[in-house]
Amino acid sequence: MVSVRRLTAILAADVAAYSRLMGTDEEGTHERLKAHLQELVNPKIEQHRGRIVKNTGDGFLAEFASVVDAVRCAVEVQCGMAERNEGNPPEKRIEFRVGINLGDVIAEGEDIFGDGVNVAARLETLAEPGRICVSHVVCDQVRDKLDYTFEDLGEQQVKNIARPVRVFGVRMGDMAATVSSVEKPPLRLPDKPSIAVLPFQNLSGDPDQEYFADGMVDEIITALSRIKWLFVIADNSSFTYKGQAIDVKQIGRELGVRYVLKGSVRKAGRRLRIGAALIDAATSAHLWADRFDGSLEDIFDLQDQVALSIAGVIEPTLQAAEIRYSAERPTDDLTAYDLFLRARWIASTYERSHLAEALELLEQAIRREPRYGPALALAATYRVDLENFDWSDDREEQENREMAVDFARRALRAAPDDPGVLGRAAMVLGRFGEDIDAALALVDRALALNPSFAYGWYWSGWLRLFAGQADLAIQHFETSMRLNPRSQRGFHLAGIGTAHFVTRRFDEASAALRVSLEEVPAFAPAYRTLAACYGHLGRLDEAQSIIKRLASLTPVVVPTTDPFRNPEYSELYLSGLRLAAAA
Repeated sequence: MVSVRRLTAILAADVAAYSRLMGTDEEGTHERLKAHLQELVNPKIEQHRGRIVKNTGDGFLAEFASVVDAVRCAVEVQCGMAERNEGNPPEKRIEFRVGINLGDVIAEGEDIFGDGVNVAARLETLAEPGRICVSHVVCDQVRDKLDYTFEDLGEQQVKNIARPVRVFGVRMGDMAATVSSVEKPPLRLPDKPSIAVLPFQNLSGDPDQEYFADGMVDEIITALSRIKWLFVIADNSSFTYKGQAIDVKQIGRELGVRYVLKGSVRKAGRRLRIGAALIDAATSAHLWADRFDGSLEDIFDLQDQVALSIAGVIEPTLQAAEIRYSAERPTDDLTAYDLFLRARWIASTYERSHLAEALELLEQAIRREPRYGPALALAATYRVDLENFDWSDDREEQENREMAVDFARRALRAAPDDPGVLGRAAMVLGRFGEDIDAALALVDRALALNPSFAYGWYWSGWLRLFAGQADLAIQHFETSMRLNPRSQRGFHLAGIGTAHFVTRRFDEASAALRVSLEEVPAFAPAYRTLAACYGHLGRLDEAQSIIKRLASLTPVVVPTTDPFRNPEYSELYLSGLRLAAAA
């Protein structure tokens, strides 16, 4: 018989106290076990694309091509057995102990042999009745793919295995209570994006680190609570799920949230690694995941850094997800919030007709809710975009500016403590020549209310640039990109390139601006600054090429005004543009 080697997931199971059960009721035990295998175990294994290798009298051995399928199958079998045992006296309950390993096996015909099988069998003996033990390699493979909690049981010396085996238990809570309880109707979702931060898993094997894992969650909840448009579940509700392996869809229903944040903390020596993942509770889809490393010496600084970083990344990620949800909703009976989200979705393509349509939707939202601060602020910034992209002609320009400033001021009156409103209003007022110090004060207040506000740091970058603080502007653009690494970098690089330009670092400016225009090829201000940069460098052929590309977008090559309050910046910009235009 030909032998072959293959990597496979091995599931070994036996019946706890089988000899006692058989001694008490041999025929009844045999019939009950046969029924469990035929009605539950075999169908579950087939459903999860596994196969029974052999039945062992008091149990079975199965293999799976996917370790994820093996663990999921084991959990569903154990939950199913808890339900089937409900109401039976202890002396008649059949409870499986399950061990799972991922390893290299020797396959001969239908049977499998080898160290990988032996480890699975030893793990099975370590499991409590109705529970599952897995090897370290299994835990590493599935912990970020399945919504189960794994408890580190340490290294165990087991029979006939030379080396100690690192064992993890699947913490499934009270399965019998879980499967037998009557499901409550789901809570209604709030009228704004909603999130629950679950207790982070302590993967360190060190109970002393439990406080840090819990503190990390408290810090993140506090940071997220600063985001005014986000509904955040309080920690005393989130922590009721500590140590339980519950599907995120169920958590979403029970807490009435659309999103769930999960995480883990692992300590190795003096180093810490923190992982986090944002999950859509309706679909179980992962929207974002990342990890953070640091040392125990800086444990509280690390805690603050992770909390702010997660809040900063989550904010734009959730906004993108909410916009997608809005786009998929039917168009009848739209609320002001739906109109607001649709406007953002339509305008994201940066096309003139789409921006006009977005403004129309926002004006509908404002008519429905005249004090809807976010819609007023967004309408104001879209009118800035009309000018930035040269999509308003000379006759409309003054009217457009007046409307933008009016929307910004109305937004501030309606929502004076909303960081998003403060930041957008600051940008509009600063861009259209209002008091720059007042605009800086507004954006600073936005960042004080929400230090992880990625867009706030971006707007602050432009405002610092307008105010003559070029190096500080670069720092703020870079902070924004760090908080939102998946953002459209082109606009940030346009700001960074402009900051280098006004401080006469022309080579750094041209490098950043060229990359910017690859990402946002319709952004007229970046063309103008790059042309001015080439003009001052004496690279007039390249300057003329940029002017031609600019002219294909707009007839306005040299504008009559600019947003710089520093006269040296303004003169450098306009003189460079004139050199380029005359080339």
